[in-house]
Formats: sequence, structure tokens, C-alpha cells
Amino acid sequence: MQALRTAATGMAAQQLNVEVISNNIANMNTIGFKRQRAEFQDLLYQTLERAGAQSSDQGTIVPTGVQIGAGVKAGSVYRITEQGSMTATGNRYDVAIDGRGYLQVLKPSGETAYTRAGNLSPNDQGQLVTEDGYPVQPTITIPSDATDVIISKSGQVQVTKAGSPTPEVVGNLELATFINEGGLEAIGDNLFMESGASGPATTGAPGSTGFGTLMQGYTEASNVDAVTEITSLIVAQRAYEMNSKVISSADQMLQAANQLKG
Repeated sequence: MQALRTAATGMAAQQLNVEVISNNIANMNTIGFKRQRAEFQDLLYQTLERAGAQSSDQGTIVPTGVQIGAGVKAGSVYRITEQGSMTATGNRYDVAIDGRGYLQVLKPSGETAYTRAGNLSPNDQGQLVTEDGYPVQPTITIPSDATDVIISKSGQVQVTKAGSPTPEVVGNLELATFINEGGLEAIGDNLFMESGASGPATTGAPGSTGFGTLMQGYTEASNVDAVTEITSLIVAQRAYEMNSKVISSADQMLQAANQLKG
């Protein structure tokens, strides 16, 4: 009874679908989070009668044939990188990226990670760091006597010191872009790593061609839409139930065949 195995693959696929949706919903309030979507592919087919085969000595041809599918499998879990809404925070160190690009972050291992979460703060040495203390690259150091910080749309960081009316430039933030943003490897903590699928990072100043701009005092909200996710969850649940119903029906058919008497 092939239907048992086929329906089992359907239940496994919908279980994965629900897990992806649940992760999206769990991260509705995660800064810079990008929702994901499970995508599926059909499995190999068992060919009982090949289309195009001759069906008689007169050369007649079978028009469609007979192929029985073996079920479904997960093809990929794709990350949708559409822009999230901007949320005003009132924190002068926060920056939201409006458009393409990722902030560059130096991990303790010396590797460069990338993030859309711009909730930054100065550490004990004045360096701008993420909420885990990882410094932003290029390194930006805020002087201890700074009274105000201004981050322009193009990434220029200026500070105003007491007794000095002229702002002083202390550095420039840069963004990184990738040919295939969906191919970035998520490692948690709002961080991504470059992969063979994403392609190498291209860095540049915010606002230049192909790069987004920065908005000081804002963070980018998650792009998860609650209504869409709940709707997808209901559809996945119903698909799971229908596959389980197929298994129950196949079991009843096997039971009926087993009870036949010769």
C-alpha cells in the first residue's frame, strides 16, 4: 500500500512547515528578523506505463501513460528579505537600515558576521557594539567627553564635545551586500555568516549605489506578518490532518483485504 508511505511523507513535510511558521511567530518582535518559508518538491515517480510507448502493432502511442507519485520532500527553507517597518527608539546609537545591506560585526573568533539589528551601544572603551558586545566594523569609538552623537544617512558618525560647537567626525559606518542574501547562513543572535551560496560580501558607504541608508534613532522591526503566519499555520494543520486521514483510510482498506475469505 504505497499510500501509507506517500501520506507519511506529507505529514513529515507539514510538520517541517509548522516548525518554520512557529519560528517566524516566535520572532515577531526580534529586531531585524527575516521570516522564512518552507518550499517543497515532489518525489520520484513510479512509471507503470510510459507515455509515448507503442500500444499496438499498428503504431498507436500511449498518450499519457501511468505514473504514481511517491510523495513530497522539503526542497528548501527560503529566507524572505523584504524590508521591515521602522520603529523609533529614541536611542541615539540605534540605526535602522532602509534598503539593502548589513552591518558588519567582528566576532570573538576574528570572523566577520553580518546583521540587520542596529540596536547598538558604546562599551566600556567607547566602541560601538551589538547587544552581545561584538564591535561594529569599521571600529567606531565615541569619546568619553562627547555630549551628542550624530549618525548621518551616509554612515558618517560625528560627535559634539563640551565647549566645542563644531562636530568632530570619529568614523564612518559601512554596509555589506550579497548577490544572494537568502543564501546567508543564520547562526543565531541576529547574526549571519557568508556562505558559498550567498557569494562574497561587497562593502560600501550607506546611500551609495546598491546600498541602503541609515536612520538614526530607529530599529528595523521583524518582517513577520501575524495574519499571514496564522493563515499559513491553519493551512498546514489541515494538510497534516488530511494526510493522517489518508493513512487511516489506507489502514482500513488493508484491514478489509485481510478479512476477505477465500
